[in-house]
Amino acid sequence: MTTHADARSSIDPAEVERFSKIAAEWWDPRGKFAPLHKFNPVRLGFIREQALHRFGRDAQARRPFEGLRLLDIGCGGGLLSEPMTRLGFQVTGVDASERNIGTASAHAAEQGLAIDYRCSTAEALLAAGEGPFDLILNMEVIEHVADPGDYLRSCARLLKPGGLMIVATLNRTLKAFALAKVGAEYVLRWLPPGTHDWNRFLKPEEITGFLDGEPVTLDGPFGVVFEPLSGRWKQSHDTDVNYMMTVVRDAPKALPAAQPARRRKAAKA
Repeated sequence: MTTHADARSSIDPAEVERFSKIAAEWWDPRGKFAPLHKFNPVRLGFIREQALHRFGRDAQARRPFEGLRLLDIGCGGGLLSEPMTRLGFQVTGVDASERNIGTASAHAAEQGLAIDYRCSTAEALLAAGEGPFDLILNMEVIEHVADPGDYLRSCARLLKPGGLMIVATLNRTLKAFALAKVGAEYVLRWLPPGTHDWNRFLKPEEITGFLDGEPVTLDGPFGVVFEPLSGRWKQSHDTDVNYMMTVVRDAPKALPAAQPARRRKAAKA
């Protein structure tokens, strides 16, 4: 298995290896990524809603986001990259695992979708002068990197002024330990044991702290909860387990308009 890393990379090789081993199952709705397939509708709904509002696009249009560039960082097998492409975004999907990129590329080709998939990292994109992007999806990735602060700042610097980044992760609470770690991995067997490390879960204030000093504005957290009776995920005020936050890169402040020079009256002789 090959991963992409450089001197400043925040990736954790062990985490990349964990997901690479099951890369072939990304598009199997009954496989090891079944929870993500069930989670996808609420994620897609939130992304679309936020992007329509941010960019002032027509909700009735078939491809409302034509002309906008999107970066799906930690794209995995492309579960978000593909629907975003269908909505009109010009998508770049990046993952540190070559196996994930191989799976994503093959599936996109089968669907006739043009997606720029790359085995790379946020830090490498930034160093190469890539971007800027109108929208960055940072979904369920930050809890798997070695240096979440450096990683998040690198992502934020890839945003276009006025651009939007959506961050989704897990809260470091006892409730999240019980439900997202013990319950999901060992009781319900939704996820392979060891998928998550509760110590890497992040509180919303930590997300805010990582970006302190950056020219960005944050909003949220916005909670997401699972409804056992319907078997579906929905948005909620409960942020104890899963939550999302939005990050908007501030537009440069306009310089004050220059005042026209006043003519001085010529002195009388």
